[in-house]
Amino acid sequence: MDEAMRIKRRYTRRQWSTVMLIGTVNFAGAVCISLQAPFYPQEAEMKGSTATEYGLVFGIFELVSFLSSPLFGKYLDTIGAKFTLTSGIFVAAVSCMLFGLLDLVMQHPEFIGLSFAVRIVEALGASAALTAAFAIIASEFPDSVGTTFATLETFYGVGYIVGPTIGGLLFQAGGYILPFIVMGSMLGVVGVVTCVVLPASNQPKKPQASLLKMLAVPGVLLDSLVTTATAMSMGFYSATLEPHLRQFDLSPALVGVMFIISGGIYAVFAPLVGRIIDRCCYAKRVVLLGGLFVIVGVALVGPADFMPVETSLWLCVLGLIIHGLGLSCLMVPTFSDAISSAVCAGFPDDLTTYGVVSGLWAASFALGAFVGPSVAGVLFDTVGFRKSTYFIIAVHVLVVVGTALFLCCERRPPARKPGKPKTNMNGLLRLEESNASSLNLIANWSQDHRNQSFPGVTRNKAGNDYGSIGSTLSVIEVAA
Repeated sequence: MDEAMRIKRRYTRRQWSTVMLIGTVNFAGAVCISLQAPFYPQEAEMKGSTATEYGLVFGIFELVSFLSSPLFGKYLDTIGAKFTLTSGIFVAAVSCMLFGLLDLVMQHPEFIGLSFAVRIVEALGASAALTAAFAIIASEFPDSVGTTFATLETFYGVGYIVGPTIGGLLFQAGGYILPFIVMGSMLGVVGVVTCVVLPASNQPKKPQASLLKMLAVPGVLLDSLVTTATAMSMGFYSATLEPHLRQFDLSPALVGVMFIISGGIYAVFAPLVGRIIDRCCYAKRVVLLGGLFVIVGVALVGPADFMPVETSLWLCVLGLIIHGLGLSCLMVPTFSDAISSAVCAGFPDDLTTYGVVSGLWAASFALGAFVGPSVAGVLFDTVGFRKSTYFIIAVHVLVVVGTALFLCCERRPPARKPGKPKTNMNGLLRLEESNASSLNLIANWSQDHRNQSFPGVTRNKAGNDYGSIGSTLSVIEVAA
């Protein structure tokens, strides 16, 4: 395909319908996962549960996702991507509605036991749906899988952010059962539409890159650990923010608004952070800044014991705003930077690498989202909210120190700016310096050596910014 065709190429109607439909699945599924945060802790305490117990109820979802997602990915070709997606949606929808019936269970052991059981089944359905969704997207968008994956993560992130607010409003309007019945039914409708409308995927199978070899790349390992730490800070609030806010006597709707502050700031600033990374700033420097933001934000929400101020609502709001800025600086860079680091280490710049990195990113996030609320519940019961913030602060101090050490030790060539391809009819390969347009290098390349690789240059076959990473030279294709 020549360059003119690449520029003119646009998504087809089938592709647009696929991404919007699966984006809706991600949004509705994320809302069902997070909507109980403003009111479930209080309901559980009325049944005799402790913060440790309902913290584990929140965290078990992510642990099951962490363990089951690789299995669903392994057998996806056998089961079928579309069947896995739709069946996962229906399982998650029914489980969400069943969770709303737990209010009828009055005894503490039965209540907690059924909470765990329903949450585990819901996690299995959700992880199946999300795993299949990515496979279908990868099939439909083989040349822009990174961008499309980021778009789906935005749908999921927005749903996860607004879920507590929707849950709080519905809880205030109709009690415990209404949020789960409404959102579970909506997810079921989305499942029916998906089953009818979604086209079949015919992507041929390709050999996968090794996950262990991927983790052996220092940059990928650091990005994975940063993702886990960021998810821990998000999960920490899901289990402990509502009990901490009770001292202000807020309505369920206002508690839901408090939950949306951090995520809302993240949603607003994430595109700006992405643009800054693309234009002028190395991703790991942004990660360093994000770690500092999270430390300051978490310290203010408590506030931490070392701060000589009393707890106040405005301080909580300010801390959540700063925490949201930190999330945008931590979540946005890690996925694309992990792909860049993998390609630099010699992994192919194609779908196989994108798939392994995406699975690793999702598993890292799920692990952090499990550890965060689980440890938060134990600490809240043991030392209270203010001292429990030391856990998240310490984790992100390690993020800042580790990232700083990586930047000091890393030998990284200047970032490449993509150049505009040109054609040389005389059989010349033009190597243009990406950082100085006035400096050009021309090397003779005979016709019979066109299929050989040029030393020091990595071809970009995927049509995106991930190729030729770590090289200051951009390849201009030679006409046949």
